[in-house]
Amino acid sequence: MTRIAVCAPATPITREHEAAALELVASEFPEHSISFHEQCFLEAGHFAGTDQQRLGALLDCANDPDVDVVWFAKGGYGSNRIAEAAIAQMNKSARSKTYVGFSDMGYLLAALYRNGIGQPVHGSMPVSARSERGREAVRRVLRWLSGDNSVLEPSLDGQTPAVAFNLITLAMLTNTPLMPDLKGHVVMVEEVSEHVYSVDRLFFHLANTLPRIAGLRLGAVTDVPENDREFGQEVEEIARFWCARAGFPYLGRAEIGHTAENRIVPFGLASPSTAG
Repeated sequence: MTRIAVCAPATPITREHEAAALELVASEFPEHSISFHEQCFLEAGHFAGTDQQRLGALLDCANDPDVDVVWFAKGGYGSNRIAEAAIAQMNKSARSKTYVGFSDMGYLLAALYRNGIGQPVHGSMPVSARSERGREAVRRVLRWLSGDNSVLEPSLDGQTPAVAFNLITLAMLTNTPLMPDLKGHVVMVEEVSEHVYSVDRLFFHLANTLPRIAGLRLGAVTDVPENDREFGQEVEEIARFWCARAGFPYLGRAEIGHTAENRIVPFGLASPSTAG
């Protein structure tokens, strides 16, 4: 039995989100158990509770020896505010866990990876379990936790380490104490709700701050707002342009993003889940 604990390091979810995820796990994945920390439902302005409440819940889940997987409930801004303090207070039990999330949860995934704590994993989150398309993304995580590697990003070769990030999250991570060393990695990026010119601006920043990576893959760029004029380049052209400018390979597309098709990317070298 894989024991999954859910906390919300950034923004809250509802009881309806909890019920949908509990029902999905109980009906289709009896090899797993899932529980939600009460902190997931707190509200303090934008956040799922105060910084201290969110930090406490994350540590409750990470440091619990009876938990195998910490699954972040939802994205949204906020996990960066508690990431350094969380890393400093994680115990031996925290180092044997799998941590799953994406989007703004990339701050925590990056900090965990930098510090060699557990297995950080880019994957969809329980908040998506209320819709049929969202449930398929959630199932993909649960299948991987059951040892099904068919749900991994297809380009992973098991030989070159890889990471996956939201583009703006990765840009904000650079030159901070949370940023891991990505030298020699395949870096996959995706984005949501940013203008095309903003995508170009973020690539400008990364082209000038990333180390000598093995290459870059572009995931989905979705819900792009309409601007008052056309930018003049498509997002893949932008990715190719800045990769060429930076001198690292553009490797093509990746099946990651804020979509139901979002694939699993374990940070480092892809391997079957060892959770449970």
